[in-house]
Parts: sequence; C-alpha cells; structure tokens
Amino acid sequence: MHNLPTPDAGPALIREWIDRAARLDPDKPYIVSVDDGRTITFAEFARLVRRIGSFLDNAGIAANDRIALLAGNSIEHVACYVGVMAYGAAICTVHVEMNRRHLDRILAQLKPRLALCDDDLVPDDMPAETPCVRLGRWDAPAAGTWFAAVAGCDPAGAHIPQTAAGHDGVIFFTSGTTDRPKGVVLSYREQIGNVTPMADAFGLSAADRIYDFRSFNWASAQLFGVLGPLCRGATLVMRRKFSATRFFDDIRSHGVTVAAGNPTTINMLLRAGHPIRTGDVPTLRFVTSSSAPLPEPEWRRFEERFGIPVAQCYGSSETAWIAINPGRDRRFGTVGRPLAYQRLAIVDTTGRRLPPGEIGEIEVGPWDDNAYRYLDDHGAARVNSRGRMRTGDIGYLDADGFLHLTGREKDLIIRGGVNISPAEIDGVLMQRAEIAEAATIGVPDAVWGEEVVSYVTLRPGEPFVPDELMRHCAAQLPLSKAPKQILLREALPKSARGKLDRKALVEEWRSRRAD
Repeated sequence: MHNLPTPDAGPALIREWIDRAARLDPDKPYIVSVDDGRTITFAEFARLVRRIGSFLDNAGIAANDRIALLAGNSIEHVACYVGVMAYGAAICTVHVEMNRRHLDRILAQLKPRLALCDDDLVPDDMPAETPCVRLGRWDAPAAGTWFAAVAGCDPAGAHIPQTAAGHDGVIFFTSGTTDRPKGVVLSYREQIGNVTPMADAFGLSAADRIYDFRSFNWASAQLFGVLGPLCRGATLVMRRKFSATRFFDDIRSHGVTVAAGNPTTINMLLRAGHPIRTGDVPTLRFVTSSSAPLPEPEWRRFEERFGIPVAQCYGSSETAWIAINPGRDRRFGTVGRPLAYQRLAIVDTTGRRLPPGEIGEIEVGPWDDNAYRYLDDHGAARVNSRGRMRTGDIGYLDADGFLHLTGREKDLIIRGGVNISPAEIDGVLMQRAEIAEAATIGVPDAVWGEEVVSYVTLRPGEPFVPDELMRHCAAQLPLSKAPKQILLREALPKSARGKLDRKALVEEWRSRRAD
C-alpha cells in the first residue's frame, strides 16, 4: 500500500481525477459546506473548473504564472485552488488573518498576475500593479465578481499550457511564531505526487465523507481535505472553522467517516465534556491529528473517553505528508510508518544513517534531482537543498518501522554537553491526571550551560503541588533530565496553527529573572 510508485504528477492528473469522478458519479456531492448548507456535485465542479481554465486562458496566464488566493474555507476557495492547478498555473494561498501585518511584503514577493479575494479580505493597500478581484459566489455570481466573469466563459474553450510536473504548482507561507513567514514553493510533482500515497496510507475510498475545518491555505488541509477526496471520488464535508460544540453533531448529521484534527482540537474536545461514545457516531472510523505532536497520555485519554481511534501523523510544509498512522491500526506514541516513496532516514549530524532505535535527525528525499525551494525577498524561488532535506525534527524508527518523534532540533536542551529532548519530559508530566498541558524548555545556566524548566497547565479544579510533580519526574527520569523548576501557567503560548511556542516561554523566563 505504501509502495505505490509516485506518478509523474502534473495538472493532467488533477484533470483526470475530476473527469473520472464526474463520469462515475456526477450527482454525488464533492463538497458539502456545513456553514451555509450549500453543495457542489462532481459534475458541477468539473464544469466550473473548465470555465476557470477558459478564463485563465483568455487572460493569457501561463505555466509558473502566479495567482494569489486570499480567502477562507469555502466552496469558492476550493474551486480556485483546484481550478488554477488543473489549468497549469501556480496557486498562491495566503492566510490573511494570520499574515495581515506581513501582507504587503507577501504580495510584493509573489508579484501575482491576479489576486482573488473574499469580499471581506480585499487588502486596503493592494499594489497597483496587481489586479484584485472579489470572488463572489459560484452559484449566484454577482456583477463585478470573479465568478461572474468565469460563468461567462466557454467550458470547452481552454487552451491548456504545457505545464510539466516540475513546474510551480503551489506557494504558501509558513506560520513562524516570531519571524516573518517563509514562502514555500512546491512543484506539481511535490504536491500532487503526495496525494495517492497519502490516500492509500489512510485507506480512503469513494465511500468516505471527510470532515475538515483546518485552513485550506496550508499544505496539510489542501492535501487531505481537498485533494484526497478528489482523487478518490469521496465527499469533503467542510466547515469554515473548528467548533468544539458542533463537532460531533456535524459528524452525526453528515455521516462523516474520517475527521481531521490536531492536538489543540483534541484537547478542546476533551474539555468540552461531550457525552459521546463511538456508538453515537457509528460512521466515524477515526480522527486524525497532525501539525504538532500529540502527547501519548492525551491521545489515550481521548480514546478512552470517546472510544474513537486517533491517527497521529506527520508531515511538513516543505515535504507534504511523511508518515501516517492508518486509523484503527495505529500505534500509540508514534506517527505511523513513513510513506515509502519519501525514502525517510534517521541520520546523525554527519549524514550517517542510524539503525532502528537510535535518535537522530529526520531526513527525506523522494527524488535525487528534487530542489527544495523558498521565495527570496524579491520573489524568486531559491534552492535551499537538493536531493534530500532534513525536516528539523528528531526521532527514531522502531524495529517495526514506526516513526517516533522526540522533538525539534532547535528545541533540544543541551545540559552539560548532553542532548535532552523536551518532548520526553513533557510526556512524563502528562502522565499525571491533573496536568492538561506541559511544555519544557532549556534556560541559561552558569554551570551546565542550560538547565531544564517545565511549565504546566491544570485541569479544572485540580491543585498545583510542584513538589509532588518534581518527585514524579525524578522517579522516572535521570537527574540530568528531571526539571529543576515546574511553573504554573493558565495557558501555554501557541502559534496561529496551535503549535506550542517554546521560544515565548524562554523569553518569559528571562524577563522574570530580569525583574
């Protein structure tokens, strides 16, 4: 299943998926929009994509030309994203809410031929050289909107550019916690070539109804929520944003079989107090978790509470999905087995491959000639590495080939020359029933270079007894790894995507010492 060869994936493969779904099941919904109750069938979507291609052709858009998309989750967002790539240009998805203060620089970098915007997301200071058009609605196009112009195009009249798998397919911007976001440039081969291996590893089929609320401006949701259903002829049940109170109602009402998630939403569902068991949502096979590590104690609590398997998985913006836990066959404490085509290896600092059980840096490289690229300040795609790329994560493969993540290379604590993974200490603290979240950091120390300090949040009504927590850690960790301080916080700092911001905790610790 994981050994399927990656096709020479270009726009033609996307068009093949669309045409096949429209031919086999034309009246089946491709997208169900929970927020407004609208749907679009595969036949309607195929006609719309062809009209988008005609519009782009009439506008003289060519391979590698950039179309910026500034929009939230909607049928229109998906139609633009898929339509531009099916035609053969580069779609540039921008999360406006998260990147608003960087928007001027992002648009200056992109230099898009056209910017397509939600009605409420049109920038006040769009560069004069960039045509900006409001999207409007595909099913009720108003005058002056992009979908009104698209509706007037001949669905059979597009001249498709000669776009190859190596041409630019998608550009999106990473969610850095303090620095400005980086523009990641992916070829069609990198983005579209990941979809079939991903869908195979998850076991997706045409019978699935996939629930996703994550922003479609990011790679994980683009691949799983948008392209996964398209390549399988499945249905995407979409919500604009996550709702802990409506999550299980949506699952039940729409017969969802697989639901997307992340550690933050898993934690929010646990705190919401739903009296749900697997029998109340009988269609749901599993919930995914990605974008950040899910502590094993939290993972087990979720499954014990709801009886629903969690498939924790792993990927990155630059590499797409890397490893996947296949639903009920998941292995606790791991992110699953790597997709074979990614050719994952655990290496030391010199690049030497390490055997199972040894911790090192995670490196992937599907194609020897692949170039991993970012946008420079002037908007050109610059090569960061060739052939193989280190993700910045550390971990190990066990004897059965399951991947264990132990932390980020940049988060490593180096105490007296010994490398310490903060995730290991977080996991020990999370064994305690009173702990809701934990985050361990390294802080400056005159003797050891760095010392270990942990922050925790508590479950409602639970007492904070730091000495007891210290004894718990000391009983399970060597002295060098046990935290020397455990501090209480109401909430842990997170990025816009829900990733733990350890750097903010280090700065907080420094400022407290300076006072």
